[in-house]
Amino acid sequence: MAFSSGGGSGPMADINVTPLVDVMLVLLIIFMITVPMLSHKIKIDLPQPAPPPPVPPPPPPEPVNVSIKSSGQIFWNDQPVSEELLQAQLVLIGKKGSRPEDQPEVNIKPDRTAKYQIIATVMADAKNAGVIKIGFVAPQSE
Repeated sequence: MAFSSGGGSGPMADINVTPLVDVMLVLLIIFMITVPMLSHKIKIDLPQPAPPPPVPPPPPPEPVNVSIKSSGQIFWNDQPVSEELLQAQLVLIGKKGSRPEDQPEVNIKPDRTAKYQIIATVMADAKNAGVIKIGFVAPQSE
């Protein structure tokens, strides 16, 4: 801010900015030198967390035993069943999931003298119901 009267003979009050600029430049240089020193990284070896233990898989479902006697009678886990009830039970197993781990294994155990037609019908019923795991148990020698 300059105060002057029209003639120029009076005193002029101006701020001398040269020392202000010098101080600002010195502060700028000091900050430019000290800031990289403040961001120096210190390496610390921290302990790493142990990975969580793996989750054990669920136990497999109990297998189902389908016995076929020489008389043509069919047993579901040692309980006599009709062919319609067998088909309904196989459909229930087939709907338990599309993964083999979800379904119980169906073990077919025919007698030595059982008719092949009945065994083939049971296998076809299981396949049509969507059962994935079908096994055979060798007949016992009598």
